[in-house]
Amino acid sequence: MAQRFALMITPVDADEQRADFSDSFTAVNPTAPALSVGELSTQRGDGVFESIGVVDGHAQEVEPHVQRLAHSAKLCDLPAPNLEQWRQAIALAAAECGPGEAVIKLILSRGVEHGPAPTAWATAAPASDFSAARTDGIRVVTLDRGYDLGAGERAPWLLLGAKTLSYAVNMAALREAHRRGADDAVFVTRDGYVLEAPTASLIIRRGERFITPAPSGGILHGTTQLSVYEYLADQGLTAEYATLTVDDLAGADAAWLVSSIRLAAPITAVDGAPLPVDAAFTAALNAYLLSPR
Repeated sequence: MAQRFALMITPVDADEQRADFSDSFTAVNPTAPALSVGELSTQRGDGVFESIGVVDGHAQEVEPHVQRLAHSAKLCDLPAPNLEQWRQAIALAAAECGPGEAVIKLILSRGVEHGPAPTAWATAAPASDFSAARTDGIRVVTLDRGYDLGAGERAPWLLLGAKTLSYAVNMAALREAHRRGADDAVFVTRDGYVLEAPTASLIIRRGERFITPAPSGGILHGTTQLSVYEYLADQGLTAEYATLTVDDLAGADAAWLVSSIRLAAPITAVDGAPLPVDAAFTAALNAYLLSPR
C-alpha cells in the first residue's frame, strides 16, 4: 500500500547546477498545517501543478511532467523551476510510495503577497481505484467551454494551455456531468469543436487512425496522450493531431479519455448515445501505461 508523504521544496535558480539538492527539501507531516494563511495558491489558485502516476515505486513519465511544469510556470510568469531539483524531489517522493499505484503531486505557487520567493511542495498518496473505469468504461457528456477555438491564441492571459491550480471550473464541469447521469465531461467550443476533458485528454479512433485534438487553442498537451502515441507508433498504427467536431466524437469507432492516474478509460456513451468499445485494445493499452516508462 502506498504511503502518504509530503515534502516542502525551497526553490533555487533554474540554472543552478549541482548533483544533490537534498538540503532544499524538508519532509513534513502530510496531515499537519504547512502553508501560510497568506499563501496565494489557496487564496487565488495562483500557481501551477502536475500529477504523476506511480506504479510500485516507479514514477511514470517524469520528464514530460517536469517540462510541462516549466511550461505552465512560464505562461503564468512564475520563476522558472530548476528541473533537476524537481526530478530529485520526485525520486524522493516515489521512494516513499511502496507497492501499488500512487500519485505524486507537484505544486509551484507564487507564494505570499510580496513574498521573497515562490512556495513549492510535493506530495505522495495512494491513487484512487480506477480499475472499473479502465475495464467497464465511462459515459461522457459534452459541455460548452464558453469560448471559440481561437480564444487561447487570441487571449493568452486566459492561461488555457497552463495546468494551473484554478480548477474550480473543471470540478464544476464534473459535477454537472454527474447531474446529467454521466461519469465525465468533454469540453467543446462555442463553434462546435472538441477540446479535452476536465482532467484528461481525448483520443478517438476512426478506422485505423487515432486522432486527438491538436494542442493549440488552449488545449493542455497531455503527458499520457504522448505516451499513448508512442505506443501506437511502436505498433505501426497511425496517430494524428487534428481539429475534431462533436460529430467526429459521436461517430468515432472508439474513444478514450487518458490521464496520468486513471490511464485509458474507454468511452461507452456520448450524450447518452452508445459508442463502440474495443476491450482487447484498451486492456493492452492500459498494460503498457502501467509498465515502467
